[in-house]
Amino acid sequence: MPTSASVSLNAVTILVYLLVLLLPGAVAGAAAGLRGWVLAGTAPLLTYAIGGLAGPWLAAVGLPFNGTTFAVCTALFAAVGFGLRLLAVRRFRARHDGESPGAPPLWARSGHFAVLACLIVAGAVGAYAVLRGLGQLDAIAQGWDAVYHANGIRYIADTGDGSLVGTSHTNWYGAENELFYPNAYHLISALGFQLTGATIPAILNTNTLLLPFLLALSLVALVREFRGRAVHAGAVALVAVAPAMGLYESMDRGPLLPFLLGVALTPLGAVALHRYLQRPSMDTGFVFALAVVGLLTVHSSTLFAGILFALPMLIQRWVTGENRWRTAGRDLLALLVAGAASAVVAGMQLLGALGLASSEVPYYGWDNEGWLSGAIGTLFAFQHVGPRPQVWLGAALFLGLLFFNRLNGLRWIGGTALLSGLLYVAVSSTNDPLVMAISRPWWDDPFRFVTMATVPLCVLAAHGLAEVQAWVRDRLPFARERAYSWVAAGLAVLVLAGFAGLTEGLYYDSNARMVYGGYNRQDKHNMPVSPDEAQAMLELGKRAKPGEWAMNDRNDGTVWTYAISGVRTVSGHYDGTLPPAEAILLGDHFREYETNQAVRDTVRKLNVRWVIVGHGGFAEVTEPLPGLVGLDRLDFLEPVYRNQDSQVYRLIPEPGEL
Repeated sequence: MPTSASVSLNAVTILVYLLVLLLPGAVAGAAAGLRGWVLAGTAPLLTYAIGGLAGPWLAAVGLPFNGTTFAVCTALFAAVGFGLRLLAVRRFRARHDGESPGAPPLWARSGHFAVLACLIVAGAVGAYAVLRGLGQLDAIAQGWDAVYHANGIRYIADTGDGSLVGTSHTNWYGAENELFYPNAYHLISALGFQLTGATIPAILNTNTLLLPFLLALSLVALVREFRGRAVHAGAVALVAVAPAMGLYESMDRGPLLPFLLGVALTPLGAVALHRYLQRPSMDTGFVFALAVVGLLTVHSSTLFAGILFALPMLIQRWVTGENRWRTAGRDLLALLVAGAASAVVAGMQLLGALGLASSEVPYYGWDNEGWLSGAIGTLFAFQHVGPRPQVWLGAALFLGLLFFNRLNGLRWIGGTALLSGLLYVAVSSTNDPLVMAISRPWWDDPFRFVTMATVPLCVLAAHGLAEVQAWVRDRLPFARERAYSWVAAGLAVLVLAGFAGLTEGLYYDSNARMVYGGYNRQDKHNMPVSPDEAQAMLELGKRAKPGEWAMNDRNDGTVWTYAISGVRTVSGHYDGTLPPAEAILLGDHFREYETNQAVRDTVRKLNVRWVIVGHGGFAEVTEPLPGLVGLDRLDFLEPVYRNQDSQVYRLIPEPGEL
């Protein structure tokens, strides 16, 4: 049972991390003219844009990335945004409220409060489902991907290296081995780690449990920007946190942390694009360029997802507008200008992504999942790998499609749902080379595509709920009169509360069980990273001096050692693709330390002073590396700690003494 002290510490960690996500972007966005829900929704994306640009820029000029330098960069971005806003106001007499021309009809004050209440409930339910699945805030993710992100965050916090290859140094060290990886997620998380003093697993999980809230907030901003009713905005907040295949499945598998963050922020690209095209100007262009860069710096695939998400919106503008060709021409010119500016600003990220795509890193893709009809059924039943369909979400989606013509400015979201759904169906149903080539940014992974497809489906399902309220209201003539507005409000409460009740609390229990498998096992000793292994890592951290490394096996849970204890290891990830020569040599021959000069030279080069061995973890490989066999019989190793799953040894004599 968590103690009151641990609960308080967790609450402080979550609050501080949330402020880190919101405040920098809010300052820059407000300076550039954003206001209201659009400002609130866009703030996290702008924060990641500032961090994702600042890290590599600071590294290029030899400065560390930390709280101070990030604050300075935020101030610089805010100053640029404020200056561009002033120029735009003077030139175009732009409105100071930051909304697009033809902005949404004002929600009543009660409408704003109602949407805020729905958002708070949605964020709380989503966070509770995730935390219940985790068991505790500092639970260690048992999947393949998380350790890379965990070690990368620790590396940035320890070294201040915000470069685009920095996070790869934890596993692919050496200038000849470094790999590009977009690092905005890691940079902002490193700030959270430094400011809160929480463990790295707790920082990872804090971001994860905030993802449902971030997605709900993004979709509220989307509905607001495209003139949706307050009822629709409140409904979309609640619906967004309900689907298992939306966020929770990929928390169980991987977890795919930067990808999920990108999914939560993707709708904001359409928001920024719409504002820019409604009034192309320096201030709206600045926000749009930052939004584009933010999507790119979170993960390269997120920018592609943002393009797919917003493409139907452009088509609707060009097909339904009065001066179609003129509108299309003006939009394309505006996009060319903003795109060129974004490419210049994010040049390092673009070059890095292109270099990675053409590198020797292999691309295999994933197996397809089965029949075409099954993939289509997945989308309509909101059932991917869960044991049961989420039928009430499916019913809300049916109503949304039934009332589709009443979506007005958001009708294009149907095109987004169709496009992303077709991509999921294609990836899920076939391994055709063309499909695999198109889906390469997402590794041809059906899980990623079904997650992306769920986002526009949530908007449609929420529209269905909102239209139920409108349908009943319209059949009560007096309910539309101002004096009886409380009736319409009551109907909205009744519909949304009814949906929450029918879904047994927005499916929080089944979603929590979905998350549980990614972090817990019934047998605590039969886990990729067991509690005993984690304890051994902490014990190593107490003994090792700064700068000392440990020899380990990449096939067990000890790849987490750096994130948990601060001690670097020879292998920092399960991934053995293109391993450094040093890791190969020591993996095969470390036990020959006394007689093999190449081993001694490598140990000295890396400053390896310790060995930590786990019980064999994530990979199906059950045998230890040849160089780590029979360690108890080796005279140059002294056992210093042992438990059921792990052993820690000290190297004697030390490398310089042999």
